[in-house]
Amino acid sequence: MKRAIRLIMIVTLLSLSVTERPVAQSVRRAGAVAGATGSQPAVSARSKPAPIHSAAQLQKAITQIIEQPKFATTRWGILIESLDRKRVLFSRHATQLFVPASNMKLYTTAAALVHLGPSYRFRTSVYGASSPNSQGIMTGDLILYGRGDPNLSSRAGLGGTLTPLDYLAEQLYKAGLREIRGDLVGDESYFAGPPLGVAWEWDDLQWSYGSEVSALSVDDNSIALTILPGHAPGQPARVFVSPESAYVTIINQAVTTAADTPQQIHIRRGLEDNRLEIWGTIPTQSEGYRGYIAVHKPALYAATLFAESLARRGIKLTGRIRHADARMRQHDPLNLSTLKELAFVESIPLAEAVRIVNKISQNLHTELLLRTIGAVVAQEGTAEKGITLILELLKTANARRQGIVLTDGSGLSRHNLITPATTVDLLRYMYQQPHREVYIESLPIASIDGTLEHRMRGTPAQDNVRAKTGTLRYTSTLSGYVTTARGERLVFSIMANDHTGPITEVTAAANDICALLARFGGSS
Repeated sequence: MKRAIRLIMIVTLLSLSVTERPVAQSVRRAGAVAGATGSQPAVSARSKPAPIHSAAQLQKAITQIIEQPKFATTRWGILIESLDRKRVLFSRHATQLFVPASNMKLYTTAAALVHLGPSYRFRTSVYGASSPNSQGIMTGDLILYGRGDPNLSSRAGLGGTLTPLDYLAEQLYKAGLREIRGDLVGDESYFAGPPLGVAWEWDDLQWSYGSEVSALSVDDNSIALTILPGHAPGQPARVFVSPESAYVTIINQAVTTAADTPQQIHIRRGLEDNRLEIWGTIPTQSEGYRGYIAVHKPALYAATLFAESLARRGIKLTGRIRHADARMRQHDPLNLSTLKELAFVESIPLAEAVRIVNKISQNLHTELLLRTIGAVVAQEGTAEKGITLILELLKTANARRQGIVLTDGSGLSRHNLITPATTVDLLRYMYQQPHREVYIESLPIASIDGTLEHRMRGTPAQDNVRAKTGTLRYTSTLSGYVTTARGERLVFSIMANDHTGPITEVTAAANDICALLARFGGSS
């Protein structure tokens, strides 16, 4: 049964969309209009391939790419080194500070693998003061206690019928529980600190990539939203959420319009509530809008979903559904040693969780890893303690650290500042560690999967480059590993900041640089 649940979670999470912050999203916030499109990439340097026999030729080719007129105001930081020969092939502002965007995930997942190990599993438990009596009644609160599992889900898969929450409810039913004479508490006190990262922008917070962080997180702390046209002009749009739950209140004022009219859908979820307002127009021929909306107070959301699982199994709850955080537990301490664990579910191994994080660039999962490192290693489940442990790892790796600033684990914060040199030093260190294969295999593969699925196709970099992407407004980064034409293994970090043109211009340039590295056949 445990194995089935783990497989369900793997398939569920890998099916979700990328959660780096989109720079051109069809619906972003109140006032945003659906249907925006990005610019096409500029003509690629790979359209004129030429053999590269020397490091000097390679350096000249890279310089020509980044010094195009369209990059006149763009700030580039690049470092490319050989892992085999321990030599620098190219360097441009490598020790200057850059906003890394989701390249921060390289740091957090490295620390998680080093400090926790690839076989680490998260455990989510259900506690009570005692087992149910002979009539199936349990007196006192039932506590759903989270320890940061990023892949806890209410979605079934692989033809299964049980979700992890249903599996917990099934364990309780088999233990004889039929009635809870007390409250159902979603307990997130394993982590402390605020639920949002430093310098996360307010207009990120209603979307799944800006979800609140909680030790008790379910479904990435978001709901799947689908908006479809009605059957005729003038009818209300049809709105669906998954999972179906009373936790989110839908205010639907969107109207169906004629087939030849533009689609203009607006979405707003309050920063401190779960009222989801939808308005605007959607034409009859539209294929609709689909996206993921973050929920407020995710531990309470998890408890609500669990209460619904209990009800489906026939277990009655007489009390309220509520949540408890670390601040509340300062006044009402929770002593787990005095409680009885009535049910539990374990997560997929950390190696698989890290793969999900890096392949699809999952922000919430990374923040959960950051706080879990602190909780397990230093008994303090905060972002600050997790960052301290990352900095200690960088010191152990002898990485260049002067001036760097780390403020979150995912890279959604604009206050992170790192250098290409620091990133290359980390990647080199991880290449030398026992968990090297787990780390490298977690990275997207050019033209194959993850956030690189549609990049570098038809070039020597295809199925060669393993690298982590990063995207924020005006920022694009790419750092990882590549093998040259003569089999030399390289590590690289490419960071572009302050680019106000189409982001496709800098991603195309990074693609071209990677193609050059894959074609490089020189030895000096």
